[in-house]
Amino acid sequence: MTRVKICGITRVADALATVQAGADAIGLVFYERSPRRVDIAQAAQLATALPPFVSAVGLFVNAEATLVREVLAHVPLDLLQFHGDESPEFCAQFARPYLKAIRVKAGVDLLQCASVFSSAKGLLLDAHVEGVPGGTGATFDWSLIPKHLPLPVILSGGLDAENIAAAIEQVRPYAVDVSSGVETSKGIKDAAKIARFIQEVKRADVRLPG
Repeated sequence: MTRVKICGITRVADALATVQAGADAIGLVFYERSPRRVDIAQAAQLATALPPFVSAVGLFVNAEATLVREVLAHVPLDLLQFHGDESPEFCAQFARPYLKAIRVKAGVDLLQCASVFSSAKGLLLDAHVEGVPGGTGATFDWSLIPKHLPLPVILSGGLDAENIAAAIEQVRPYAVDVSSGVETSKGIKDAAKIARFIQEVKRADVRLPG
């Protein structure tokens, strides 16, 4: 069963619509330059609105360790997600499981990334767009992903209801991560798009052999 994370949640109504549609996790963005950024008070409200068994994931980009700790002191995050140039030592210091995002392009050795970040719970694979750490809505060449990475793959980058079945069929990821593909505008989610996206994930899962 492919897990689903809806990232860039900024409103409680969107978080609850995400839960209602069957998502496994929401993403809260703490990157200053993101249009989907939330502050600590917003994030705490969003995370505490979640029911049991739905995870709150905090996304950081080259943040100071003091900021990550301040967020953790006030927001009940289940998982951290690092999108910058963080080292494995940096990512592992917060006593929380973490994902490491890798921006994929030709020449990026994902097997080496998995080895370097062996302490991660998974690799989140996103499109490489120069100068932008993520959230671009761009896809990448899924054939660049090795078939047998030793860490779970969370597939991201330009996913929506139209291409998610093909993505799951080709990549067989542990989870998929969507943001712009279920929005009406940056940071504002569309409940119908979320529901359709998750329906398409479930349909794709049913069609997978074995």
